[in-house]
Amino acid sequence: MANYTPVAQNESSVDTLLADETFATDRDKSDAKSHHLEKDRLSKHHLVSPLVAVKHPSIMRQPSSPVPPATVIPLQSNQQHIPVGVPGQQQGSDVKNAGKKNSRRYRSRSLSASSTDSYSSASYTGSSSDEEEMSPREKEQQTSKGMADFCVRNINQAAYGRKEIDIAEQEMPGIMALRKRASEDRPLKGAKIVGCTHINAQTAVLIETLTELGAQVRWSACNIYSTQNEVAAALAEAGFSIFAWRGETEEDFWWCIDRCVTAENWQPNMILDDGGDATHLILKKYPAMFKMIKGIVEESVTGVHRLYQLSKTNKLTVPAMNVNDSVTKTKFDNLYSCKESIIDSLKRATDMMFGGKQVVVCGYGEVGKGCSQALKALGSVVYVTEIDPICALQACMDGFRVLKLSEVIRNVDLLITATGNKNVLTREYMDKMKSGAIVCNMGHSNTEIDVNSLRTPDLTWEKVRSQVDHVIWPDGKKIILLAEGRLVNLSCSSVSSFVVSITAATQALALIELFNAPAGRYKADVYLLPKKMDEYVASLHLPTFDAHLTELSDEQAKYMGLNKTGPFKPNYYRY
Repeated sequence: MANYTPVAQNESSVDTLLADETFATDRDKSDAKSHHLEKDRLSKHHLVSPLVAVKHPSIMRQPSSPVPPATVIPLQSNQQHIPVGVPGQQQGSDVKNAGKKNSRRYRSRSLSASSTDSYSSASYTGSSSDEEEMSPREKEQQTSKGMADFCVRNINQAAYGRKEIDIAEQEMPGIMALRKRASEDRPLKGAKIVGCTHINAQTAVLIETLTELGAQVRWSACNIYSTQNEVAAALAEAGFSIFAWRGETEEDFWWCIDRCVTAENWQPNMILDDGGDATHLILKKYPAMFKMIKGIVEESVTGVHRLYQLSKTNKLTVPAMNVNDSVTKTKFDNLYSCKESIIDSLKRATDMMFGGKQVVVCGYGEVGKGCSQALKALGSVVYVTEIDPICALQACMDGFRVLKLSEVIRNVDLLITATGNKNVLTREYMDKMKSGAIVCNMGHSNTEIDVNSLRTPDLTWEKVRSQVDHVIWPDGKKIILLAEGRLVNLSCSSVSSFVVSITAATQALALIELFNAPAGRYKADVYLLPKKMDEYVASLHLPTFDAHLTELSDEQAKYMGLNKTGPFKPNYYRY
């Protein structure tokens, strides 16, 4: 600290010092006097350096006063001098980066922070972005019990993640009821499950339920942007082998799955997949291991499509359960969940107003229906593109205009893909979009928007905030791309725990069914979840609403040709 001699002052000397000054009010004069006395008191204790400008209280109260220049606080010899300005005064990028290592972690659900701040849906993050921190693969981390068979962003976030999981449990009555009912029987005892799904608080409830039911699990993420870092840390701290963090590279992504598959004294016999990536890796890299798998449970359109392709080419050598097309998954996760989460994610990422906006939703399946209905309810003018005449007719009957993308692309304010296909929105279309248009994807795969066509020398990418990029054309036109074309509702926000409870219970029952099925019940093919299980999952959630089912009389059941306990609809019934 600089050497200087403080000048002692008392009240009389301060009065003399201020005698020639003019004050608008007595309060200003009193504040000025207190200011000088406090400054003198601090200087006696060597708490203030002459290099530090202590602002006068009357100046701080006057908004019209000029902003004083940035000052420098003397630090220890091994620290860097950090300019300190006034609230609201913009600092350079060097200032933003100077104190990152020591910055306290905070919780924020707002996306209005600086673009240098890292945001994770319902996530605790630091002031430096995920990309700027050391890769978790380069860190040596252990849990409090010494377990090191995991790879997460920061194990020290575990306490925060545990609170997130506790909150999710309260909103997931179905999976919690299943855990309670089946924990004594342990129907998954002996099951060794490789999981590759989104890793968030809701998935954590599923993972811990599977363990309660007797299974051993190893888990990775199916999306490089959807992992809640603190939840992954909480699971690792609880003893689970978790390999996932938000902001993985493509190489990290496959490395994490591989670490889940290969481990000492570990031979997986079940796969729980979301997108088919774990299935794909094991089949291609470990074909002998794949033949030992007892069953695959898949929950996404993309993954189910891959399974059917494998089945047609006779490469699928194990039975698989298509959970995506189960009634409970299709109607509740795909429809009701997306209806809420699309609005949440767009608000968090862009702060946009929906009323009067021109919106195109590509695809009118259950996801497209949910998105379209939510946006229409908020006053958006919604157009739909479809290849299926039945879905197109549904859109028309629901009050939406069905058009080709080429007919409306020039006037679009917001475009959402929800098809599960590839190259739905190509560079040709994006070249025609107006400046400021927002583009995002609600399908699982990141192939619906041709993002690779935007990575060319003539276009400039500008990071606005986490998961939000400006793609700038040579003429200055900007398109706002969310989550680099990946699943926007899980990358930019979160989803309803209650709806995920329905899906999680469906997944758990599918795993139980395949693992315990007698030899010969299921061949190497893709199956739908039995209708009885769909109804059971729904019944687990009815008590939340205090719902009471009507029971058939014997005469009514005989007349309808039904069992009084179900199933109540034939397999071909469309809800």
